[in-house]
Amino acid sequence: MLTGQVLSVDFFERPTRRVARELLGKHLVRRLHGKTNAYMITEVEAYDGYNDLASHASRGRTARTEVMFGKAGHWYVYLCYGMHWMLNIVTGPHEYPAAVLIRGVKGVGGPGRLTKTLGVTKALNARTATRGTGLWIEDRGVRVPKRSIMRTPRVGVSYAKEWAHKPMRYVFDTGA
Repeated sequence: MLTGQVLSVDFFERPTRRVARELLGKHLVRRLHGKTNAYMITEVEAYDGYNDLASHASRGRTARTEVMFGKAGHWYVYLCYGMHWMLNIVTGPHEYPAAVLIRGVKGVGGPGRLTKTLGVTKALNARTATRGTGLWIEDRGVRVPKRSIMRTPRVGVSYAKEWAHKPMRYVFDTGA
């Protein structure tokens, strides 16, 4: 199996929208039950700070959002609608609440389907995105030209007023 360079904390400590864009084409790698599978990331959404009304952080620091205020490169996993786990990676500087939601990978669309396919649960919340935790992100050399990236408003955040219309969803159409 091909492997790539595991993304370091430095990659995630940058501005959230830049990280979101540059996650397209990277590979989400999951080791579970002795098997390792890699999936190219094709869809993400950025959630950027206190003022972003679509972000959980806009409602303040809580037990649920604490991980968003922590160090970059940690997973933020939460339950949505009481049934779907959502997988996010914390970005930006320490104490600045920001994260990128992994919405889709090649062959698996939708954040709920993604976490079900990868066996992601709350057990990964606040864990680092490293081989040691069994879930990490690798750069395998795929380059995504800017012209191949579609930017749209985020999905399911109509409550977020003007923030609902900001193009903070990034999609890479791989043609498959």
